[in-house]
Amino acid sequence: MLEEECRAAGVVIFVNTRPREVGRTTEYVVSAGEVSFHAPVLVIATGGLSIPKIGATGFGYEVARKFGLAIRECRPALAPLTLTAQDRARYCDLAGVSADVTATHGEQHFRGNMLFTHRGISGPSILQISSYWKRPEPIAIDLAPGRDVTQELRSATHSRNLGAARTAFRAVLPVRLADRWLDLHAPAHWTNRDLDNLESQMHRWEVVPEGTEGYEKAEVTAGGVDTSELSAKTMESRKAPGLFFIGEVVDVTGQLGGFNFQWAWASGFVAGTSL
Repeated sequence: MLEEECRAAGVVIFVNTRPREVGRTTEYVVSAGEVSFHAPVLVIATGGLSIPKIGATGFGYEVARKFGLAIRECRPALAPLTLTAQDRARYCDLAGVSADVTATHGEQHFRGNMLFTHRGISGPSILQISSYWKRPEPIAIDLAPGRDVTQELRSATHSRNLGAARTAFRAVLPVRLADRWLDLHAPAHWTNRDLDNLESQMHRWEVVPEGTEGYEKAEVTAGGVDTSELSAKTMESRKAPGLFFIGEVVDVTGQLGGFNFQWAWASGFVAGTSL
């Protein structure tokens, strides 16, 4: 459908044609292989650095720098987090186990699935928080949001022991995660104070990630062409008339749920209607 609309509008699509240089004389000149394209306006829609195996490069940033536009530091966003060697030894044999959690960093918090991987943690809540996390800051994970897991143990006069705790934790968490958590965090005694501490630990598991899985697995790139360099109404460069930047190459990063697609389409629309 899109190709048919392009043909109807007189758009010519070149495949397997990699641009290598952009210049400007009286108009913009894009050199690509043995051919050059000339036009009074140029729209850069090259995307970010994420998922290089499908062709992602930093070419758009190179063009922006050539024409004097500022670039905000780029980094992987919406990316799985990797754990330290110590935490990998503790948790990464749980790869494939998932739980409903709330992940928090500063003022940002996201509730959703968390998935253990062979190198760390992923899932929607972790991908969301990764866009705000920076090394070496910690993130906090609530493993049982809205639940008081040890309430029955604290009110009971009997069965305050590891077996009773496993039953309570397994009612909230996947069995393997419940057992592992207690293996690592079970108190020496089972007083109310000890149970309070166990409950607090469960609601604020502080993790200092080693890093992210990088651009290879990041869904988007944070950073890019500084928005102050562009017209908010047209996406045209304030320094180079006729030069437009749209989509992920710009320093705009959305959350999960189609927001990054929406930004790409919206920025492309306003640029297209202003040409």
